[in-house]
Amino acid sequence: MLLLEESLSHLGPSVLLLLQLLLPPASAFFPNIWSLLAAPGSITHQDLTEEAALNVTLQLFLEQPPPGRPPLHLEDFLGRTLLADDLFAAYFGPGFPSRRFRAALGEVSRANAAQDFLPTSKNDPDLHFDAERLGQGHTRLVGALRETLVAARALDHTLARQRLGAALHALQDFYSHSNWVELGKQQPHPHLLWPRRELGSLAQVGDPTCSDCEELSCPENLLGFTLLTSGYFGTHPPKPPDTTGSMGEEINAAKIQARHIVEQRRGSPMEPVHYVLVPFHDPGFGPVFTTSDPDSFWQQLNEIQALGGGDEPEMCLSALELALLHTPPLSDIFVFTDASPKDAFLTNRVESLTQERRCRVTFLVTEDPSRVQHRARREVLSPLRFEPYEAVALASGGEVIFTKDQHIRDVAAIVGDSMADLVTLPLEPPVVVPGKPLVFIVDGLLQRLTVRIHGEVSSFCIRNPAGVSQGQEEGEGPLGHTRRFGQFWMVTMNDPLQKGTWEIQVTAKGTPRVRVQAQTSLDFLFYFGIPVEEGPHPGLYPLTQPVAGLQTQLLVEVTGLGSRGESGDPLPHFSHVVLRGVPKGAELGRVPLEPMGPWERGLLAASLSPTLLSTAGPFSLELIGQDGGGQGLHRAAPQPCSVVPVLLELSGPPGFLAPGTKAPLGLHIASFSGPQDLDLRASVNPSFALTSNLSRVLLEHNESAWGRLWLEVPDSAAPDSVVVVTVTAMGREASSVPPTHAFLRLLVLAPAPQDQLAAPAHSSGPVLTTASPGFRPSTLVTRGIAGGGLAGNTWWGTVGGVLLLLGLASW
Repeated sequence: MLLLEESLSHLGPSVLLLLQLLLPPASAFFPNIWSLLAAPGSITHQDLTEEAALNVTLQLFLEQPPPGRPPLHLEDFLGRTLLADDLFAAYFGPGFPSRRFRAALGEVSRANAAQDFLPTSKNDPDLHFDAERLGQGHTRLVGALRETLVAARALDHTLARQRLGAALHALQDFYSHSNWVELGKQQPHPHLLWPRRELGSLAQVGDPTCSDCEELSCPENLLGFTLLTSGYFGTHPPKPPDTTGSMGEEINAAKIQARHIVEQRRGSPMEPVHYVLVPFHDPGFGPVFTTSDPDSFWQQLNEIQALGGGDEPEMCLSALELALLHTPPLSDIFVFTDASPKDAFLTNRVESLTQERRCRVTFLVTEDPSRVQHRARREVLSPLRFEPYEAVALASGGEVIFTKDQHIRDVAAIVGDSMADLVTLPLEPPVVVPGKPLVFIVDGLLQRLTVRIHGEVSSFCIRNPAGVSQGQEEGEGPLGHTRRFGQFWMVTMNDPLQKGTWEIQVTAKGTPRVRVQAQTSLDFLFYFGIPVEEGPHPGLYPLTQPVAGLQTQLLVEVTGLGSRGESGDPLPHFSHVVLRGVPKGAELGRVPLEPMGPWERGLLAASLSPTLLSTAGPFSLELIGQDGGGQGLHRAAPQPCSVVPVLLELSGPPGFLAPGTKAPLGLHIASFSGPQDLDLRASVNPSFALTSNLSRVLLEHNESAWGRLWLEVPDSAAPDSVVVVTVTAMGREASSVPPTHAFLRLLVLAPAPQDQLAAPAHSSGPVLTTASPGFRPSTLVTRGIAGGGLAGNTWWGTVGGVLLLLGLASW
């Protein structure tokens, strides 16, 4: 397995310092973009984070001109609203997509916003520079920055972004919750980010600093105080009086494709900065090999040799799960194998993990499902043995491609090229129906369109809106160029594409797979959230997946609006979101999208009712709209979504883990859609001792349960490493309730000498979730994350399969 990062690595190392974010007196901000629902026009933590990141990116682009392109000029950006699309188009060229950069930035900003919702952080004055605890806040801020660096060195960029978001929240709160600006300071605090410096001149709890405040806003209520002081927020601790509140060919193909991807991206913003390799066979998988040196990676990869051949089945899903735990979100994953999975019991867990990470998995299998001869067998093989791969591919938005040894290199190259910066266009219907054409829409923002057809195809015909058609004959045709490798066809259409409705007619045995992709800068990201009206922070509480029985908000972030061509052109826009069942494509509902803020930001929202989300099985999200010229627009999310049956949350300790300690973890589970009888199972990666006091739960409608787990970190635990804890809730016996998974990432740190007496920094996980006004949220909710395990500590020279990842860790 190879993990390829896409990054700005050629620009050199950089540090995101958001220190010029001083607000005027009596200003404040809400926790995230979703708070615009409650307070339109407010400055949010997300606004501050994203604007500062764009300013720093512009500074980097100005200091290091792009190779082979004219340098940027500061005057071209003065007086303009900075947009990622504009920056990337100016630096890398027109139409260059910023979606991945914005997704990575979104991880930081959402982690920032989450600090106002997490039960372990929202009421902690040390994390918000409240309650005259500025010294303690300084210690916690420095600790969060240290955890950011440790996680980055451990190559867990998701965790690094989460800790950076927490640190930036505290940094912003210092200037908003203290009187630094009111003291007339025009520069950042010189000691705020230094671990061995004191803030100095701090007010104490008993000092009279300001007059009482009877309203939400308290302008000019400071009492001429010259020491650094803070406000009070909430009721814990209470404010004092007078204060204020605030395998052979498969292995060779993997090697060739890995080198192709690296060489193709060298010198570009997608150049890898670290590499990961995960082999597997029977009975083992792993270990994970990670390096930032491409030469070391090539040496390790070239030492891998295939086994004698014919082993069936193998530990493919265990290796895939382990890979996903070391993979950043929005990655594309190749699995090269010639065998079915021995560990099919992991199918649901890996499905959910791919959805939570939003990673797309493509299996390239050189074992035809119908072929049974010429291979050594330890057991009679079922013709359905590849169904786990089909399930994982469906859940992740990927595919399973069966091919033969002589075609694996060509097919891998085609699929690998299609993973880079392309969108998959929705088909109507989404699967081949005999006698019915597949329909898709081409708009003026698409180019490099390709049609891929895989299966036992007798014939196919592609027709453009003008009625010009092309069949399966190889070579050049009236619409484009056709190539064939066994049962795999690839048709590359000529540019410029004709706008309008296109059709594909396929005649085949069985169920062929058809996928249409194109290059475009116009795409979208999406998130789910639950409205929160009570408490000090109104807004939306983020969800990874919707929860059955809860009213849910869909948040859409459209990317590529700033790269639409001439500056005077009208903006494209999306008006509705369509939910479709997967895989058959039945329309479940159509909901209008409402803009949030200026159109050019591309932020949209839709309200999804519990009735709309009551369908069993996965569903896809499609956006419908028009481009600037009135032509129809149609975009689909790369991965389908699922509604989880219960809310399952796992919360960590208030500090990092240390070797030789025992850490308590909190567990919360709630049902909002009916009675549930569930078994609870817990695991941890690496395999530390983990015990729980809750193994079964019976829940009625709108009922919750809480439990406790204890994680033992051995003395031998590696410092500066990441631990992933997983809890799974499963319906008992023959229950039709699908499993729900929650996971929590924690850091193991060896306390630095200067930190021995410091308050510990908070552990963190991905975005969080909430429920209803009567529900008390906990640390982390996500569907499908599960811990994998290393199969020993030795490096194998021979394997039965290999995973090749095209990742985005540094973005």
